[in-house]
Amino acid sequence: MVVDKLKKRNVDNTIEKSENKVDIPVGKWVKCDVCGEIIYKEILHENYSVCPECGKHFRISARRRINQIVDEGTFEPFDLNLKTVNPLKIDGYMKKIENLKEKTGIDEAVLCGIGKIEKRKCVICIMDGNFLMGSMGSVVGEKITYSIEKAIEKKLPIIIFSVSGGARMQEGIISLMQMAKTTSALAKLNEEGLLYISVLTDPTYGGVTASFATVADIILAEPKAMIGFAGPRVIKQTIGEELPEEFQTSEFMLEHGFVDKIVHRKDLREVLSKILKLHDIKEE
Repeated sequence: MVVDKLKKRNVDNTIEKSENKVDIPVGKWVKCDVCGEIIYKEILHENYSVCPECGKHFRISARRRINQIVDEGTFEPFDLNLKTVNPLKIDGYMKKIENLKEKTGIDEAVLCGIGKIEKRKCVICIMDGNFLMGSMGSVVGEKITYSIEKAIEKKLPIIIFSVSGGARMQEGIISLMQMAKTTSALAKLNEEGLLYISVLTDPTYGGVTASFATVADIILAEPKAMIGFAGPRVIKQTIGEELPEEFQTSEFMLEHGFVDKIVHRKDLREVLSKILKLHDIKEE
């Protein structure tokens, strides 16, 4: 076990102290909350941020996702210069947004642009759970809507990676309006006969599930991703009944026809490329 390597033990099986204590760099290790394995971060990143012991898919940033999926040097983000607003005048909201911008390196909970997957061009939107749990506010909704409209304009397929806790409560009814706006744009995309692929990652909940994430031509999901509108605990309290085993997991959703295919993260790029090829998206 890796954890055994973190400790030096002397003859009587006690941890050596003072000058003999093992110097473990802070922030270099991560513990899997499923199997308990202690994993060196570099090893985890090399393994697509998937636990090498149990296969748990860790949440990853939008930029890391781009590096895993998109051909190197081909991603061109849309520069919309949109700014998050505080319509309900909630104290501390804008300060939290500014802190998250600095921490994540992105300006909102979704990163959108045009890139190539094995030389096949497409519009790509990637939500980032590190930014207010990927919640959908006015800027997120506008960015996704703009991306859909750009796909229509350029006659390109669109791929959206979802990770979200739902609509952003700090923006009230304005956040809920994004559900109608994004799905209306996707209806126009469908009328144009353009391909839309949705990739559901852990977790995909609330208004995102109830709108653009689940109205795609093809819906893929990562293993063990939690997918639903309300959480299992809320549903159980509401209906007063026990829920099925693995309720709302991607495996449960696949079994009940809600998801088309579960794809391991290391295979996502290849699967997306094959889908684009099957839909006659040419190499460039």
